[in-house]
Amino acid sequence: MGQPLQLPDELKPFVDLGALIDWMDHQHLGYGAFTAVTPLTGGTQNILLRLTRGGRDYIFRRPPPTPRKESHDVMRREARVLGALQGTSVPHPGLIASEPDENQLGYAFLLMEPIDGFNPSEGLPAFHASDPTVRSRMGLSYVESLAALAEVNAELPNFGQPDGFLERQVGRWQAQLEGYSRVDAWPGLACGVDRVADWLERNRPTDYRPGLIHGDCHLANTMFEHQSGELAALIDWELATMGDPRLDLGWIIATWPDPLGRDTVGMEITPWDGFPDIDTLIAHYGQRTSRSLDSATWFGVLACYKLGILLEGTYARSLAGRAPKAVGERLHAATIALFDRAARMTAA
Repeated sequence: MGQPLQLPDELKPFVDLGALIDWMDHQHLGYGAFTAVTPLTGGTQNILLRLTRGGRDYIFRRPPPTPRKESHDVMRREARVLGALQGTSVPHPGLIASEPDENQLGYAFLLMEPIDGFNPSEGLPAFHASDPTVRSRMGLSYVESLAALAEVNAELPNFGQPDGFLERQVGRWQAQLEGYSRVDAWPGLACGVDRVADWLERNRPTDYRPGLIHGDCHLANTMFEHQSGELAALIDWELATMGDPRLDLGWIIATWPDPLGRDTVGMEITPWDGFPDIDTLIAHYGQRTSRSLDSATWFGVLACYKLGILLEGTYARSLAGRAPKAVGERLHAATIALFDRAARMTAA
């Protein structure tokens, strides 16, 4: 299959391929011109390219064309995490090289090994769609990777704020929600937010042990092998931090699809039969980690609370004309679904 050797016009102002080649020369990464340059889609607005140089493929990742204030820090954070994961059993994109100094090419960026796999949010291939036992293995291998992550002893000084992580969660996201009131058109969120916050404060776990968190564990941030149910990689590590790794399991509890394959944030995977239910996933995770899961429900509720508030921010921005109306309404519906799920868990 032929590949374009030039960037689309809309990307040319944001990636100087000649400057990137010069940088790679200094890093001794390949030789000559790029023989393939292919823009890729991803889960974020970051620019993602697949490059071929000297017979080797690279995945290039840089911040969006209009970087946010923290965009370069996000790239630096992701590079640090991928470097720390090298040699572990956690499936992840291999880090080839990174540039933390945005003054070199105008942005911080990283080069990663390509992942040979597929993203289930884009549809299941025939091999996986035809066999429920393969789909069962997909769910189990997914939580195995998170259990492995929970056991990683990463040396990442000045990475996140692990001290007091659980104590500040409710207040941190409560303040985020209150900030949306600056949008006059935002009506507020009347779906039991205060009751969930109170429950979280009253039931906070006391057995906190810091570790590395992926931060956005969702099937859209996974890639699976083409001819098996094994996880090929957890991707999009830009929200990684140091905290309680059980929050990653909580994220799965919050977003895992219902028996029809519909998740709380608007994604649908079909066919869904064969995928393990959430209780099976929790038990499987617990067999592979030294961390107590007595508080698994608490982490699921916290994930609903945090993610719901984050998604509501896009709804508020859409009401102010700063985000598409349809996207805002879809994410507002997801927020309601997340708080509904939290309500069911706190009532159990």
